[in-house]
Amino acid sequence: MILAGTRTRSIWVNPDGWSVGIFDQRKLPWSVEPMRLTTADECAHAIADMATRGAPLIGAVAAYGLALALRVDAGDEALDRAYRQLLATRPTAVNLKWALDRVRAVVTRMPEQDRAAAAYADAAALCDEDVAINEAIGRAGLEILKDLAARNPDRPLNILTHCNAGWLATVDWGTATAPLYMAHDLGIPLHVWVDETRPRNQGALTALELAGHGVPHSYIVDNAGGLLMQRGQVDLVIVGTDRVTRNGDVCNKIGTYLKALAAHDNGIPFVVALPSSTYDANTADGASVHVEERVASEVLSVEGPDQDGVLRRIAVTASPAANPAFDITPARLVSEYITDKGRIVGAAALAEAFGG
Repeated sequence: MILAGTRTRSIWVNPDGWSVGIFDQRKLPWSVEPMRLTTADECAHAIADMATRGAPLIGAVAAYGLALALRVDAGDEALDRAYRQLLATRPTAVNLKWALDRVRAVVTRMPEQDRAAAAYADAAALCDEDVAINEAIGRAGLEILKDLAARNPDRPLNILTHCNAGWLATVDWGTATAPLYMAHDLGIPLHVWVDETRPRNQGALTALELAGHGVPHSYIVDNAGGLLMQRGQVDLVIVGTDRVTRNGDVCNKIGTYLKALAAHDNGIPFVVALPSSTYDANTADGASVHVEERVASEVLSVEGPDQDGVLRRIAVTASPAANPAFDITPARLVSEYITDKGRIVGAAALAEAFGG
C-alpha cells in the first residue's frame, strides 16, 4: 500500500538478506521511521511494546523472530526458548501462536543446518499468503459495498471503523480496509468515520493509511459513533478481529462491543473481517479468551509532537486507571463475517467453512 507516497508492505527482509524491517508504529502518524530487527529479543520487544501491531502482522514478526533465533542457534533448546519468548508477548491475538506453531512445525523435522533458511522461507510464504488472504477478504467485502452503493446512488457511503485493521496491521491491504480501498479504486463514493481508539489511538494509523490512498475520511472520538448511527450517518460498521472463537464470538480492540450494540440498535450491518488464521476452533467462546490487561500508563497520559515537532508525553490524570485492551462481541451481534473463503453468516456456517 502507500505510505508517504511510496508503495510498501508493513514488513520486509532488508537488503542484507537476513535482518527484518518494520515501521515503528509508536512513532506513526507523526514520523515514518523504519525499525531494524536483528534478534528474537528485538522482535519480542517490538511486539510487546506495540512498535508493531495487528494480529496478522505480529504473527509475521514472530515468524521472522524464530528465523532470526535459528540463524544464531538452530538447536532444539534455542528454538523452544525463542518460541516461548515470542508467544508470551501478547496473549489475546491467536495469529501469534498460529504463526509460531507453523514455523516450528516446518523446522523441527529438518536437520539443524537447514532450519534457519527454512524458517526464513516459511515466514516469507506466510507474508505472501497474508496478502492473498486480505485481497480475498477485500473482494468479499466489496460485494457488500457495491450493494449498498446501488441502493444509495445519490450520495457517498458512510462506513465506520474501529482500531486499525489496515495494511499496517497486516502485511498489505488490511482486513477491514481492503474492501474500502477496492471500492474507492472502482470509483464508488465513500466516506470513512475513523474511531480514534484510545488509549493507543490506532485510528490515527487508519487515518494515515486512508489519506495515503486518497480515501475521504474523518477522525472522530470513540463515543461519537452511536450518535452518528442515530442520525443515519452510518451505512455499515466494519471491524477487524484478533480472534473469533468456535461459536462466532469476536475478540477485538476495546470498544468494538459498544459499536456492535449501537449498530444492532439502529439496524446497521455490523461486519467482521476475518482472516482464516484468526479463527480459533480450539476456543469454545469469548468467555474463554484471555483478555490482555495493559499498563495503566497508556491511559494516564497522551503523546504527541509539540509546536517544534518534539514528541512529548502529557499526563491526563493522577487517578488510578485500568486498561483492558480487548472486549468480546457476541456472535448474535455480527451481521456477517467477510473472509478469504467468502461471505459467511452465522457461527455454524463459520465453523463448517473453517473446520471448527
